[in-house]
Amino acid sequence: MAIQEGLHRPTERPWLPAALAAGSGFVVVGLLFLLWFGLQQKEIAGAKVVNVPFTDAPDFSLGLFDGSTFKLSEALSSGKPVVVNFWASWCGPCADEAAALQAAFRRNSDRFTFLGVNVQDTDGDAQAFLRKYGVTYQNGSGNAGPISILYGMRGVPETYFIAPNGRLVRKWNTLTAADLDQFLAELQRASAARAG
Repeated sequence: MAIQEGLHRPTERPWLPAALAAGSGFVVVGLLFLLWFGLQQKEIAGAKVVNVPFTDAPDFSLGLFDGSTFKLSEALSSGKPVVVNFWASWCGPCADEAAALQAAFRRNSDRFTFLGVNVQDTDGDAQAFLRKYGVTYQNGSGNAGPISILYGMRGVPETYFIAPNGRLVRKWNTLTAADLDQFLAELQRASAARAG
């Protein structure tokens, strides 16, 4: 009798192999979904062109590290386009583009106003970053939180190219030197066309 009971045990759970196969299938499908989702997020994060919910750049005042205040509308009233770069000292891509922004500023300071908006950072770390990369254009962090919300900032770095009439010409993430040259030329053309 003991032998017969032992023979009947495997048939007591005939569903077990099917359940294990189904469970394995769910795990494989779940892992494939996670892989697909991760690749989609990487593609989104890697996209440089960012849509914005406005065509006219909102005005703002930024407290600068030198103690003065930058007001966008006042800078635009000078007739020069403005390049606004949101950055942080802990941001790797911000470090990558710092030299390109500074070089572009040195070459074009007579034609464009450059501004750095330091976000989610300490002033000490931000100023050490500026010294390390030799950044000399205007930078500050005063009121940066509300400004970044106003601009719909999704992460750093983000750069806005604004014509003198306040129109947003372009928003871009992680600039290269070639990007900057192209976008500054585009901003110059858009500014001249809108002025005329």
